[in-house]
Amino acid sequence: MITGTSMTILTPMDGIITTADADWLYPLMAWLSPAYPVGAYSYSHGLEWLVETGAVRDAATLAEYVTAVLRRGGGWTDLVLFARVSETLATGGDAQVDDIIDLAQALRGSAEMALESAQQGAAFVLATRAAWPGTPLDGLADRWGGALPYPVAVAAACAGRAPLPAALAAYAQALAANLVSAGVRLIPLGQTSGQQTLAALAPVVAAAAAQALATPLDELGSAAPLLDIASMHHETQYTRLFRS
Repeated sequence: MITGTSMTILTPMDGIITTADADWLYPLMAWLSPAYPVGAYSYSHGLEWLVETGAVRDAATLAEYVTAVLRRGGGWTDLVLFARVSETLATGGDAQVDDIIDLAQALRGSAEMALESAQQGAAFVLATRAAWPGTPLDGLADRWGGALPYPVAVAAACAGRAPLPAALAAYAQALAANLVSAGVRLIPLGQTSGQQTLAALAPVVAAAAAQALATPLDELGSAAPLLDIASMHHETQYTRLFRS
């Protein structure tokens, strides 16, 4: 429905999306789309080695792997860092964010995991500052020379704009979708099996995002050493499609 200069979108569920909602929903969907130029498709987060060894070999073991990433591994730490950065920037705590960035860089378990986060973060900064200026990301990127971990960069763009629960859930879903996409190519799985796997992961994604929302930094930790070991093995894997 368009009236004058304002627009309201009526949904089939009788909910209403207003222009105010679109101000954060539209960019959030763009930033976490597979089409956003951060090169996410070129990273497997150690999955390529696990497929090579046979540890991940079908839809069920792929779902187990993604669950481990989101609940105990790098995906989990990213979600907590995202939540704390977004809320800190939204309340003007720039100095505290610098400490969180140091922590985010230290939490990477391998050189490839560090590369994955740093390069996606740098690419996100470049694209977002060019296409979506005016977010808290601008000032943070200036202070750090554009070298921001990926979850920090996305959280800074969302801070004070997108509701944190929605932004966290979207970030978690995008991570799960990218890993499933890598599994579809590596195992390989059919596209339908991939989507069935992603659908089955919906409760995992929701639970991880909700838990991260309530987890303070002093309780942050991971417990998925095999994921880090897989990434380390991937560094010397003979045949590789992915950068991590």
